[in-house]
Amino acid sequence: MRLPTALVVQHTEQESPGRLGEWLAEAGILLDARTPYDGERLPGLGGFSALVVMGGPMGAYDDGEAPWLPATRDLLREATGAGVPVLGICLGAQLLAGALGGQIRPGGEGPEIGPGLVAKRDIGADDRLFRPVPFTPDVVHWHWDEIAGLPAGAALLASSTRYPNQAFRAGERAWGLQFHIETTPGMVRRWAAADAARLAEEGYDIGAAVERWDLETLHEDLAEVWEPFARRFAEVAREREAATR
Repeated sequence: MRLPTALVVQHTEQESPGRLGEWLAEAGILLDARTPYDGERLPGLGGFSALVVMGGPMGAYDDGEAPWLPATRDLLREATGAGVPVLGICLGAQLLAGALGGQIRPGGEGPEIGPGLVAKRDIGADDRLFRPVPFTPDVVHWHWDEIAGLPAGAALLASSTRYPNQAFRAGERAWGLQFHIETTPGMVRRWAAADAARLAEEGYDIGAAVERWDLETLHEDLAEVWEPFARRFAEVAREREAATR
C-alpha cells in the first residue's frame, strides 16, 4: 500500500517541521520537505496527498527577499481549490490567507512572542481538527505581522486577545495556524537568540523572558493537544490518498 506523502515547504533552516513532522510521520504520512531558500524549485502537487507550509522570518509578501513566495501562494490556491489537505503554520497561515484574498499587514499591537494561549471559537466545535481541542490550548507565538482579514467564507477557529485571527479553515480541508505547534525547547531558544537584537529595538528583553519560561513543561502541554491534532490532519490526508487511487 502506498503511503500518502505531504509536500512540506520550508522557508528557512531554523523553522523546520520539528515535532509536527515527527507526529505526521508516526501517523503514516511521508514528508517530502523542499527548501526553496537554498534554490530548490518547488514541485507541482501531483503525487502529493497534503501540503504543509512552515513559518519563516520574511513577510508574506516579501517576494523580493523570498522569490519563491509567489509559487508557494500558487500551490496554496491550487491545493485549496482541489481539496488537497493544507496546513499552514505562522507565515504559512499568512500565505494561505493572502493567497485566498485575505489581508496581511504588520501587527498593530507589536510582535506576539513566546508561550501563550488561544481561545477556541464556538464554530470550532464543528471542525474536524479543532473539535477535540480544549477551549484555551497552549501555543507558541512568534510573529510580527498579522492576518488582519480572513479570506471570504473562511471559518475563524481560534483567537487571542491581541490578534483575533489565530486559526482558520478555508474551504473543507485547508487550515491556517498563526501560532506554532511544532517547536522544541531548543528551537525556541535558537529563535530567541536570532531575534534578540530586533526584539531589543521593541524594548523586549528576550533573554530574560526565556529564563522565565518553563519550556520543557510548555512542550509537554503542547504535545498533549497538538499531537492528536496532527494525527487528525494525517487522517484527512490518508482519506485524500485513498480517494484518488
